[in-house]
Parts: sequence; C-alpha cells; structure tokens
Amino acid sequence: MTGLRVTRAVGRSAGRAAISIAAVLLLWIAALRVFDIPAFVGKSPMDVADYFFTLPKAAQNRSEALGLLGTTLTDALLGFVAGLAVALVVAAVFLLFRPLESALLPMVLLLQSVPLIAIAPILVLIFGRTSVTVAVMGGLVVLFPALVNIVFGLRSAPTAALDLVTVYGAGRWQTLRKVAVPAAVPALFAAVRISAPGAITGALIAEWLATGQGIGYAIVAAVGESRINAVWGLAVLITLATLLIYQLVGVVESAVLARMGFTQA
Repeated sequence: MTGLRVTRAVGRSAGRAAISIAAVLLLWIAALRVFDIPAFVGKSPMDVADYFFTLPKAAQNRSEALGLLGTTLTDALLGFVAGLAVALVVAAVFLLFRPLESALLPMVLLLQSVPLIAIAPILVLIFGRTSVTVAVMGGLVVLFPALVNIVFGLRSAPTAALDLVTVYGAGRWQTLRKVAVPAAVPALFAAVRISAPGAITGALIAEWLATGQGIGYAIVAAVGESRINAVWGLAVLITLATLLIYQLVGVVESAVLARMGFTQA
C-alpha cells in the first residue's frame, strides 16, 4: 500500500508539472497577442525554439546558454544552502530558547525589509566579487520565508506527543529531534519549494550586481546590445529551469510525505 501511495503521489505531482508548463506557454502566447507586442520585441515560443535549434548558430546558442545556466544554478545552490542552513539553525534556537526569538526576529525582519539592490554594494565591498557574496545575497532571499515556515512546522508538533516524550525523560534536544523535526517535515518541504525559486532570483541579482557572470549578467548585456532573441532565450531557459526545479521538489515531497504517512490534498 505504501508503494501505491508513493506512485500515486508522484504521478499527481508530475501531472501538475505538465499542466504548469502548458499554462505558461498559453499565457505567453496570449499575452503577445492581447497586448499586440511588436515581433521585434516580443518573441513567441517558436522564435525561442528557432534560436536554440534551427538558426545557423543554434548549436553555439545552446552551448553558451547551458554554460550560463550551469553558472546560475551553481550560484543559486550556494544561496539556497546558505539560507536554508541558517534558517534551520535559527528556527531550532527559537524553539529551544523562546526569549531569543524576541531579540533575533526583529533583526531578521530588518534584513528582509532592506532591498537587496541597496545592500549589494556593501556586500561587494566586504566580500568582493566572489562566491561568498553570491551565497550571502542568495541566502538573504531564502532566509526569511524558510525561517517562517520552519518555525511554524516545529511548533506544530502534537502536544500529546511532546508530553509523552517529556514524561519519559526526554530533554529539549531529544524532543526537538524525535518529535518536532518529524512533525515539521511538511513545513520543511514547503520552505524548500518557496526557497528554491527565491534562491535563483537571488543568484540572478548577485550576477547582475556583483559577479558579472551567469544568466543574470548575460541578459543585461544582451539588452544593451539589442540581442532580443538572446534575451528571450535566456529568460525562457531560466524560467523553465525554475519551474522544473520547483516541480521536482514537489515530486520528492509527495513521495516522502506519502511514505511517512502524511495525507496530501
């Protein structure tokens, strides 16, 4: 039965991924027609397909775009890991030492409220145009939404289960590990699904403002050179990658939650 639940959950997630991609394509085509965007500015899905597969330089376009995508996804991974790791640690501290939440949460909110573009020059001055800057900028985008979800999940542990392990002599760390963390798995996956696209956004911003590499910078450079096909091709590529990553996380989430016995809509 467990295997059947996992298969069904994965199938539902894969179906949602296909529907999402189809919906994006339909909205793309409809927007071009409804707003009557000139062909020089607004490229259709077929134009993007030609850029990558049928134009004389299609092979070169694919090679360059995939190289840029690899750089951006690597940068996004740095920010994602940094932000999620800090969120996990801070959420655990908040749960174990409640008074610290009142002291630290305003600082987290302050970091979230400051536009990333405003603090980017400061980060570049401190860390230079290095992967550390990318990790910090991406981590700031990931941190707050992940922290909120994880804290909520850790606090959603059943009271009866917490009381039971406490009666048997479990300390705060054991209670966190054996009860709160397993109960927070759905919230953790929700944090990952929210944070993954955010990490890519943070990577694009970091590449534009700091490193001068990856798709974030390449799109800006292509706009300046009026290479509209390249702009659309890179934008579609990173959008598709983001959508696929989001849906892949959803497939893993469905499989893990089904195996753990969590019910899903």
